[in-house]
Amino acid sequence: MAKKFSWKQNLFVLWFGTFMAGIGFSEVMPFLSLYVDTMGHFTKGQLSLYSGLAFAASYFMTALVSPLWGKLADKTGRKLMLIRASAGLTVIFFLMGTATNVWQLIIYRLIQGVFSGYISNANALIATQVPKKQSGQALGTLVTGNVSGTLLGPLLGGTLASIFSYRLTFIITGFLFVIVFLVTTFLVHENFEPVQKEAMLTTRGVIKSLSNSQLVFGMFITTMIIQAANNSIAPILALYVREIMNNSPQATFFSGVVAAIPGIATLFAAPALGRVGDRIGSEKILMFGFCLAIIVYIPMAFVTNVWELIGLRFLIGISNASMLPAVQTILTKNTPAYVTGRIFSWNQSFQAMGNVAGPLIGSLVSSSFDYSGVFISTAFLVVINLGLVYINTKSLRKSM
Repeated sequence: MAKKFSWKQNLFVLWFGTFMAGIGFSEVMPFLSLYVDTMGHFTKGQLSLYSGLAFAASYFMTALVSPLWGKLADKTGRKLMLIRASAGLTVIFFLMGTATNVWQLIIYRLIQGVFSGYISNANALIATQVPKKQSGQALGTLVTGNVSGTLLGPLLGGTLASIFSYRLTFIITGFLFVIVFLVTTFLVHENFEPVQKEAMLTTRGVIKSLSNSQLVFGMFITTMIIQAANNSIAPILALYVREIMNNSPQATFFSGVVAAIPGIATLFAAPALGRVGDRIGSEKILMFGFCLAIIVYIPMAFVTNVWELIGLRFLIGISNASMLPAVQTILTKNTPAYVTGRIFSWNQSFQAMGNVAGPLIGSLVSSSFDYSGVFISTAFLVVINLGLVYINTKSLRKSM
């Protein structure tokens, strides 16, 4: 009974931690370019360039360093990596609030990426503790923390920045990460036996340890495309809302609602879909999510009022609830426990690459085909992902 209580307590604590990590990485989006603008007299082109660099810096660095942290997690334990990430994020948010020029801010954003790994290690720790038959439900619940934090972050960040200031918003977030650090240090439990250096597998050894490496690497690609699709509309969402609301003064408020509503849907839908996936197969839930996304993204390009957009975005939240948790569950069920840290960190690298690629795709498409074209191109990305998943999960369907 003690073991059962332990993983459920860890799940509760790590849900809060991943929720805060999601907020920390996304809350600066509504005002990051405005914060950059306060640091000098820039032309419109310079402001776009510096804002883009500041936005992408943390995700770019996350993609680079995640495999290194994953290897260390398999050697020293996931809890130590969680403490390292939360402590680092605490310090870096305080520093970002004191930045005096744009290059200092960009460097701090790069360092923020260095201290990534909270989410991937939280997933790995729960994946190695929860009984396999409950992994879909547990990881589905945990993913709601990150997804909800990521989607609610812009709303919280915009609200704090409007009430206080850009700098104080970073400082407040730093104090929130102090709480994450404390609860992680004192309330997360892990019985971990360190792997001796000579017993650590090489990258080739990790791949050889996988019973279905094609499936695992297929899930990495799937994660990247999911994130690219989710983030491709990020650069134009507020502009699209303003356009369909005919430049209404309420456009800013409704932009926050449109950005946040998928997180609310995901929060409630992911655990239930995880339970269903445990019964019928996570790959079926994943393909359901893709089909729903395709059906929903296309009409988004043709909405005539903001309420239609809000309703469709709610359905995208249900789609999100079926995607990433299902990927995490498939990885869990097809990965030996002794390499879980590295597999989940590799997955985080692909997730970060999707976070970088998505806004770039959205910006390029919108400049060539207007805002509506972004939703059509996003649906096309999901169609590609559906085809890849159907091919890569063929072995799972045969084994049932």
